Amino acid sequence: MNGLMADWRATEPRGVVAKPPHQVLGELFVSMLVLSASFKYRPVPGNLNYLYWIDDQWSLSLIAPQEWSQHRRDNFVGACVLNSDMTWSVTPSEELTENSPMAEAVRRYLAAFSEMLNTKLTLEEILPFHVSKLPYYQRLYASALSRSVSSTLSHSRFASVSCRDWRKRIVFSDRELPGRIGFDLAKKT
Repeated sequence: MNGLMADWRATEPRGVVAKPPHQVLGELFVSMLVLSASFKYRPVPGNLNYLYWIDDQWSLSLIAPQEWSQHRRDNFVGACVLNSDMTWSVTPSEELTENSPMAEAVRRYLAAFSEMLNTKLTLEEILPFHVSKLPYYQRLYASALSRSVSSTLSHSRFASVSCRDWRKRIVFSDRELPGRIGFDLAKKT
């Protein structure tokens, strides 16, 4: 139990501030994408992690693309950083071009994310506070993300807004991905 409590404290969101709606949704999308990846280590805020799309699955690694085989380098999506507020940022890879299999995977994830927002529930109600089917670290960081977003919503005065209203505020195109991460596929061609 002490290990769990230490991990819980280590993932306490820090520096949570009010954010505009597009940033909230962008960071939620990016963070959920990263947390859907398989990984078996405890990410540390500020350290580089690397997101790959391998064999139709997301994979997060501490190993940089240049340290892998050509196959892994070809499937490098971007460098990820866990922020102190427990959201994730991604700097996209040069390999993430509009027509790449990785970009298509990101677009599919975005479509599923957008569909997830097609509900009368509030954003707080759909946050992944506890998803029992997730492995330990993904579950721990999903809970941290949920605590962060919930706090951000309170600071931003966007608490209790329905997901459909959130979905209307942000126009997602199938060529442009949300968030501050620069995941703009139209500019990567």
